[in-house]
Amino acid sequence: MKKNVANMMCLDLFLASQDEEDFAATKKSILPSEFLQPELISFNLYLDYFSIEINKLNRENDINKIKAFASKFEWIDNIDKIFEGENFETIVLTNEQQEILWVNDGFNKMTGFNKNFALKKTPSFLQGENTCPKTRARIREKIRKNEPFKEVVINYRQDKSSYKCEIKVFPLFNEHTTHYIALEKVV
Repeated sequence: MKKNVANMMCLDLFLASQDEEDFAATKKSILPSEFLQPELISFNLYLDYFSIEINKLNRENDINKIKAFASKFEWIDNIDKIFEGENFETIVLTNEQQEILWVNDGFNKMTGFNKNFALKKTPSFLQGENTCPKTRARIREKIRKNEPFKEVVINYRQDKSSYKCEIKVFPLFNEHTTHYIALEKVV
């Protein structure tokens, strides 16, 4: 029994280290009865892989949603370039008056606020007593100048707990600035 468990764990580790093509080729040579043993104890490896794949898919869907907005509003910005190499939890899309038009699912996870609750509000509704006035002023000035920028701001979740939020804001243009996109993460 111990030998079988050790063999299954080794098999599981080996399969988890394979890329998709090698995994598919290897899987064909494994008998289903061997592969589906109840002793397969490293299922967490598969769950980790699955979680990573779901996150990639969610990111791709979020970017495609922004690309749909880009097409609708005829932005000349390179959307792929904006997202290239960026690590974010939340995307916030606002109009020129900074009213929120769309947020991704990460917004609810990060802030606790329902996506629909955020619509038509400005992102400043997340700020509170410990949000630095100087940071607020720098943000307003960069938006006024239509400059991309990065800031760290103290925001507040729905449960009133505070968190440090790194925001990267990009103005979006057609003939002039029409929208802003913010990529956000907890730091």
